[in-house]
Amino acid sequence: MIMRNEALNYAHENESRFLAFLNQILEIPSISTSPENAPDMGKCAEILIKKMKSMGLEHVQLFSTARHPIIYADFIHADQNKPTILIYGHYDVQPVDPIDLWITDPFSPRVDGDYLFARGASDMKGQLVACLAAIESIFNTGEFPVNLKFIFEGEEEIGSPNLKAFLIDHKELLKATVALNPDTGMIGVDLPTIVYGLRGLSYFEIRIFGPDHDLHSGVFGGIVHNPAQVLIDLISKMHDSDGRITLPHFYDEVMPLAESEKAELKRLNLDDAYYKSQTGVINTWGEKGYTSIERIGARPTLEVNGFLSGFTGVGAKTIIPAKAMAKISTRLVPNQDPEKVHKQLIEFITANIPNTVRWELEMLSGGHPSFSDVTIPETIALSKALETVWNKKPIYKREGGSVPVVADMQQILGIDSVLTGFGLPDDNIHSPNERLHLPTWHKGIDALIHFFMNLE
Repeated sequence: MIMRNEALNYAHENESRFLAFLNQILEIPSISTSPENAPDMGKCAEILIKKMKSMGLEHVQLFSTARHPIIYADFIHADQNKPTILIYGHYDVQPVDPIDLWITDPFSPRVDGDYLFARGASDMKGQLVACLAAIESIFNTGEFPVNLKFIFEGEEEIGSPNLKAFLIDHKELLKATVALNPDTGMIGVDLPTIVYGLRGLSYFEIRIFGPDHDLHSGVFGGIVHNPAQVLIDLISKMHDSDGRITLPHFYDEVMPLAESEKAELKRLNLDDAYYKSQTGVINTWGEKGYTSIERIGARPTLEVNGFLSGFTGVGAKTIIPAKAMAKISTRLVPNQDPEKVHKQLIEFITANIPNTVRWELEMLSGGHPSFSDVTIPETIALSKALETVWNKKPIYKREGGSVPVVADMQQILGIDSVLTGFGLPDDNIHSPNERLHLPTWHKGIDALIHFFMNLE
């Protein structure tokens, strides 16, 4: 207990230094989807490597991939009968568009009250630094109770296209008891949360081609099928009047919600009023017959993430555009498969596209849904840690987002994941003015210290 208290005291005494390091990596625009930011990806990885070496981690190295590098490190000094925790994180961030909605520069971190504003503050550089801070606090006050391995990737925000191959090629190197993944979050400031279910993802780009160049809408309107209209009509058919997705056989393998799980989700008290307050919408919407919390975590979705066609500048320009493009994503639940959804979307487009246009469909990324076992010792250790810090038992929930590495680690490495994180629903992740609630972040560091110590 004395060592535990010393580690907590070290963390509290070094809060400003931990925050300074977080600010340092937040200043780097490590946007994985942008080719022009490739040098920034390498810079961020190198700073993390320097930090990890300075902490005393061993075998710290950078593995090249077809795009952005992966960081590996370990610290294997505990008894062989102690668990080995594989800590996962990602150092890449989302693009900042629309930039005009940011109050300040997204890569110039600023503190306003209890919040730190910057792209990546919550998702997930803040979570990654919380793990390093907790580990450093224990390193500097005694012996670490378990063995550690680390894998930090730079492609999570683009679907981790090279991670699966890395896991396969380095299966022995990454051998562990369980993974610690802090890439989820909490329901609220006073509601510590453990996530046990994650949705999968299939992400597509649909392109529709009409004339070989933009046409004058007065001269050719009425005789040339407008690609934008074709794409709008196509998308409008992807849901029926009950909010159900109309891709053929889409629901064939969807795991139904058990009555016991419905009752557990209801305990979260996340009703429509909560989601309206979080989003600013007039009313919620979704698949008929399910509550909002059921739709988010336990039912699949199909969303339009972007649409581009024709003239979008100020004023008027009367044209029939030559092409139209839409970004479409589906969130998947057990037992759906991303590749099967790809085939279902092809079948849907083939059946519904008119013969007046050409079309292309590209699958940009995909990941499987996952369930985690909440009865393993490591999840129980996390539950006790959260309860110690927040003085209340954590809530267990399914998460609406996707973290494909969880399913990949289950399938390839044969290990489950302990899913945590200290971001909040109103952190504006993937949106302008992303932020991190600093009091919750500091509590999160304490909780991670307790988590590791609970594994003694």
